[in-house]
Amino acid sequence: MSRPLIAAAPLLLLLLLPGVALVLGAGPADLAAGVRHPAFAPALGLSLRTSLTSLAFVVAFGTPLGWWLGRTRHPARRALELLVDLPVVLPPAVVGLALLQAFGRRGLFGEALAGVGLELPFTTAAVVLAQALVASPFYVQAAASAFREVDEDLVLVARTLGASPRQAMLRVVLPLALPGLVGGAALAWARALGEFGATLLFAGNRVGVTQTMPLAIYETLTSDVRSAVALALALAGASLGLLLVLRLVPSRAAQGARP
Repeated sequence: MSRPLIAAAPLLLLLLLPGVALVLGAGPADLAAGVRHPAFAPALGLSLRTSLTSLAFVVAFGTPLGWWLGRTRHPARRALELLVDLPVVLPPAVVGLALLQAFGRRGLFGEALAGVGLELPFTTAAVVLAQALVASPFYVQAAASAFREVDEDLVLVARTLGASPRQAMLRVVLPLALPGLVGGAALAWARALGEFGATLLFAGNRVGVTQTMPLAIYETLTSDVRSAVALALALAGASLGLLLVLRLVPSRAAQGARP
């Protein structure tokens, strides 16, 4: 074993041991009981619906932002990059409280929303907003890097051959940037799927309405540890699947994009 790996052994153990303990903490019978737990199906369904909705929001509006950040030299780029990265460094509790201050009944926009009949806190829409906020930096950063690596000469050649800006984007830029976009989307989805703190403060923990898988694990842990472990294993399995997507799909997309 090489010396760098020996030096990194404590960190590798820290990464490995919790997962091993989680897997060994529940047998097949416990896992089956966890899947049959009343909180499992509603929480899993809500997590999938809200995380996919938040991902669609992030991709739809984050792609043009990633393009601008990756290609422009505007002086405001640094400030916008800082704004995009801010949710990564803020504690989730701070993010949740900030959302309440912005969209709560007595928040900055609360009265305006109430005037048109909208109430966001402690609703499913609040879950989507919290997930989108914390997940967006991962996609926008990846999109900006992917667009930055696209050769500008290829875009110019497409334009000289008669392609419109939209055609050049769809036929040249997006296929070349696709691996990075897919990787960023997978990472953003994983972050949205595992969101806990901001969701708890801004959306609450209402079964069938705002209780996602992480919140169901938290609530179940207070009364049934084995069921909580089984729920955690199910969420870990979904996260592992997303990680495989993050690693495998971009490489295959890159191979398909090559001439």
